[in-house]
Amino acid sequence: MSAFWYYVFTLVFFLFDYFILAMGLNIQYGETGILNFAYIAFVAIGAYVTGAASLPNAAGTGQQYIMGWGLPFPFNLLLGGLVASAVAVLVAFIVLRRLRTDYLAMVLVSLSLVLYDVINNYVPLFNGADGLYNVPQPMAGIFHLTTNSFIPFFAVVTGLIALLMWFFMSRIMKSPLGRTFRAIRDDDGVAGALGKNPFGYKLTSMIIGAFYAGVGGGLIIQFGGSFNPTAWLPGETFVVFAVIIVGGVGNNVGMLVGALVVETLLIHLPAFLPEIPGHPGLIEYIDTMVVGALLMVMLWFRPQGVVPERVRKSAGMLADRARGRGRELTTATEGQGKSGE
Repeated sequence: MSAFWYYVFTLVFFLFDYFILAMGLNIQYGETGILNFAYIAFVAIGAYVTGAASLPNAAGTGQQYIMGWGLPFPFNLLLGGLVASAVAVLVAFIVLRRLRTDYLAMVLVSLSLVLYDVINNYVPLFNGADGLYNVPQPMAGIFHLTTNSFIPFFAVVTGLIALLMWFFMSRIMKSPLGRTFRAIRDDDGVAGALGKNPFGYKLTSMIIGAFYAGVGGGLIIQFGGSFNPTAWLPGETFVVFAVIIVGGVGNNVGMLVGALVVETLLIHLPAFLPEIPGHPGLIEYIDTMVVGALLMVMLWFRPQGVVPERVRKSAGMLADRARGRGRELTTATEGQGKSGE
């Protein structure tokens, strides 16, 4: 496979993977209003657990890590998503009951930093600052894939997983559960007065979003074969926020557009460009400036994003509106009849 197609399929992989990550953050922030600034920590948990579950026993590998079960795909990936969801339950019980908005965001950032320091310094957990490496390529042995042929293969697999997860997320967003999420986002006090339990629904949203984060992180470590603390610095959370803000908060089509524009074209594509002579690393800095400028422009001129959230109307609302119009028509007809008399 030529270098051109290697780059293309790498970009395709990150498009689909960040589409998954954006859907997970969108259901928390865009649908439920949870300002989760620790989102990248759940991505890291999914990546580490998936990698450690895929690797053989740590003895003789030159690494230190827990598990080492040699689980096959997709069981290792599902385990990463489930563990991320389990951690989300713990985090939700710590912060969601009493904290909201700014305070919630600050505490979540702090929790992310604590987790980062623990994993970075406690080597027996996930090999410390070196991270995990030599993670087996999923299904490479079954289909006799080489390093070059694995890249397009796994990009297609990631696309199929993204399609499946998009289907389930669409079902959730169109269901009564999704409508309750949006009601809590708009005003959790009113939703509580109507008999809904805001904490219970926020907990559900955290669990679903963390599962998507864990799966996205697991796909990253299986694609690249390695993962270390430099890959999930707290600033990475804001990349995913940029994806959903540019694409359009509250809809899945916007998540795909945002992943294409921000993550694929503005972040990963420039990494394949040749360095500017005499200015190593300048492209990366320009890239960061462009993303920041794009965010400011979008928030100022089009805060709803490229694809705005569609106003959803339930069948009950439409029926009530039809009955209201029917009453107005009847009243108008009776008024005309009386005036004719």
